[in-house]
Amino acid sequence: MAKQVFAAGTIPWRRVRTPSGKDELMVLLIHRRKQRDVSFPKGKLDPGESMPQAAVRETREETGLRISLGATLGTIHYELPGGGTKIVQYWSAEVSPKTALASTFKPNSEVQALEWVAASAARDLLSYDADRELFDVFMRLAAPGLLDTFSVTLVRHAKAQARSEDQPVDHLRPLTEGGDRQAHTLAPILRSFAPKRIYSSTATRCLETVAPLAELIKKDVREQECLSQDFWDEGDLTLTRRLIGKVVTRGRSAVICSHLPVLPDLARELMLASGSLPGEYVEDAARLPPAGFSVFHFSRSRPGAGILGVETYPLKH
Repeated sequence: MAKQVFAAGTIPWRRVRTPSGKDELMVLLIHRRKQRDVSFPKGKLDPGESMPQAAVRETREETGLRISLGATLGTIHYELPGGGTKIVQYWSAEVSPKTALASTFKPNSEVQALEWVAASAARDLLSYDADRELFDVFMRLAAPGLLDTFSVTLVRHAKAQARSEDQPVDHLRPLTEGGDRQAHTLAPILRSFAPKRIYSSTATRCLETVAPLAELIKKDVREQECLSQDFWDEGDLTLTRRLIGKVVTRGRSAVICSHLPVLPDLARELMLASGSLPGEYVEDAARLPPAGFSVFHFSRSRPGAGILGVETYPLKH
């Protein structure tokens, strides 16, 4: 099998007020010393690292910017000089004025310079066709004003202990040792999307799944009976629909942990709350293994524009 190298990166962007009083979209390009090229921040995954984590880390290492991930831009593939293929996954990443000022970048042996350029001029400066195609995807979001995004992440709880004589009550079943490891693996990956709120089913296995994330980002877990399987079994999803509508209306990134039978309805409610077109992608995003998750991206200013993208991760362990 041909060698495959996995990497991840971002297109950092910001809006700058021009002397004429208009906001201009700017993107960040990096000038690499060794390759003598102009591209976007990216780099190979460290052992055991996920794509989202690598994108955040590489952006920080190459630019000094501490970013979180916005809308997914997909992947690019290109052949390596020595044989094999490099696969790079990208996200947009908004850079606030505060974040830009806090950059710790200094020219080094890898990155010679950073350059903020007007988005209208950036494409012609890029060295590679693959980067130009990626930038075209970015601009398809920018043109209708959909770059300012938030995400809603649906998480299936990690592996739980089976019901037994010692624990006959389903919603009290805790995680297995392997499930606990999954929960701790999940936490830094989910942090890459900068969730502001964490919602969970009241079942013990769900609460234990998001506990490491809550500790990592210093947020309380909001326990919701309407996310539990027991509630779902009763068949009235009025409160569930109300909760999902509230999450979408708030326009702030959130993580929602629930159960396999409940996830298809949660994904469907996200579709309905944002006026999205139906499709198999909704069912596919809800078909998750233990500790798997799907990230749904929406426009913050125009949530009714529908789901902008979905990325699904069956957690490896």
